Parts: sequence; C-alpha cells; structure tokens
Amino acid sequence: MAKTRVLLAEEHIVIRKGLRRALAADAEIEIVGEVGDGREAVETAKRLLPTVVILDIELPGLNGIEATKQITRAATGASVLVLSSYSDEEHVRPSLKAGAKGYLLRDAEDVDLVKAVKSLARGGSYFSPSVSKVLLAGYLKEPSADSAADAFSRLTNREREVLQLISEGNTNKEIARILALSVNTVESHRKHVMEKLDLHNTAEIVRFAVRKGLVQ
Repeated sequence: MAKTRVLLAEEHIVIRKGLRRALAADAEIEIVGEVGDGREAVETAKRLLPTVVILDIELPGLNGIEATKQITRAATGASVLVLSSYSDEEHVRPSLKAGAKGYLLRDAEDVDLVKAVKSLARGGSYFSPSVSKVLLAGYLKEPSADSAADAFSRLTNREREVLQLISEGNTNKEIARILALSVNTVESHRKHVMEKLDLHNTAEIVRFAVRKGLVQ
C-alpha cells in the first residue's frame, strides 16, 4: 500500500523535529520534505506533490492561511492541515475558507496528529475538539459588513502578502525584491492596504497584523 506523503511547514526546528518523530513512528506515513517559511511551502508542495501538508499558521514570509490558498489553487492534490495555537474565530474561519481540510491545535497528542493526517489522506477532515465546538457554535457565519474581518477579506492576495512583509520589518525595496515587483508597485499596494484597513502608519500595520495572527 502506498504511504501517505507528508510535507512539514513549520518555522521552529524543535517543533518540526517533534512532528517528524511523531509521524515517522507510523509505518504508513512518509515525510517527504520540511520547510520553514510559507513561500517555500508553496513551491515545495508544487514540486513534491505530497498527500498532506502540515502548515504552521504563523509561517514567516507567507502566513499559513495565504500559503493554504496558494497550495489549494495550484491543484497539487494535497490536503492542508493547519497547525495552530489558536482556536478562535479569527483564525479558524479564515483557515477553512482558504481551503484547509483540518485544524489541529499545537497541544494535541501525537496520536491525534497521526489520526488527522490519515483522515485527510482518505479525503476526510479533522479538527481538535475545541475547534469543533467553535464550528458548532456557528462561528463560520459571514462577518458583518463593517467588521475588521470583512475589511481584511477585501484585501487582494498580493496586498495581504505586502501587509505581512511590512509587518515583518521589510522595507519597500526589500518587498519589491522578494515579490519580484517594482518599488512603485509595492508602494501602491501599501497605500491600498492602509486605505482599506483604515491604518495610518507602519506601527498600526504591525499591530493589526499581530491581532490577525499574521506575525508574532
């Protein structure tokens, strides 16, 4: 029987080693790759075509939610399992809307991690118990038109990328290099982000990104 191919996308090496150890103990699972940032996760998923991608929601460069969107849209065939410390609406709903099939909390037991991977490999889904309670409570309803969540949802994918890179301390020139854009284009995206979110300086951008869980 073919093994379940897993790609690990986790910034912290110690946590990544723990994930690898838990999964490698199961003979039906094979770790095919490990990466530490969101952009690398997307490119590696396209190249290796894993069965399941385990994504840290707070990946640098490109956060787990945006990485999930890109992996899903790239039609790699991979199911995404989001790994997070948060079980609230602000993190669960965007992850699932991005295309994640599972949402597992970091404090989950090793056996739950293995169960989640196998469930997604079979085409199913898997959620930590507290996350299931969030879903049952109706937290997947559409946000109100004037909510911060709705404002964030109006950002384009590129604007979200720029928002995260600004929050991580990159200059416009550095962002232009990372995204292969002109500095003027980056400045335009930055202006649109600030207008849509009603933010007025870099400090407010960073605070917003922290609240949204895009950066730590």
